[in-house]
Amino acid sequence: MSSKIVFVFVAALLAGACSDGVEENASEVVAESLAAEAPEVASKPGLAVGQTTKLHGPVSISYKIIGAPIIGQPVAVDLKVVSNVGAQAITLTYRINDTTAMQFPEAQPPSVSMAATNSAEPQTQQVRIIPLREGRLFLNVSASIETDGGTISTVTAIPIQLGPAARQQQQNGTVTVDEKGEAIRVLSGED
Repeated sequence: MSSKIVFVFVAALLAGACSDGVEENASEVVAESLAAEAPEVASKPGLAVGQTTKLHGPVSISYKIIGAPIIGQPVAVDLKVVSNVGAQAITLTYRINDTTAMQFPEAQPPSVSMAATNSAEPQTQQVRIIPLREGRLFLNVSASIETDGGTISTVTAIPIQLGPAARQQQQNGTVTVDEKGEAIRVLSGED
């Protein structure tokens, strides 16, 4: 096995000694051929040509909370639903993740089907919920459309704030200025 390694090493040395700068000429020829093959670009896209697009789901849902939510009292949420895929029947499904925070009134169905319309006007639907505690609560609305390829859907979380705004973050330590003039916060290290 060692004789094979020696043979390969000697062959590589002889090949390198016999080249006499052929590698340098070969690299120049390759560079010239690559430059000759590259096509000339006639126009390049500028900032005016490109557009930024926003991805949309099959259904757009906007909402408006009617009145101020009060614990234990039903509150109405108006939904405006627009199909982004044309005239299709839309099924709205309502869901609450935390049943200790909100519930549906008995008369509120868990899902509603909306007929297909050719109009670009949004279809409106109203859902009612009963808040059970203060804080930020969420109503999830799922809009589904049946297509030839299957069901496609969009989910929107609607935040409902009860009571005062979110708790303010408590600041720790003391703000001072360091030797560079930058504001820093110094923590005392006491519990």
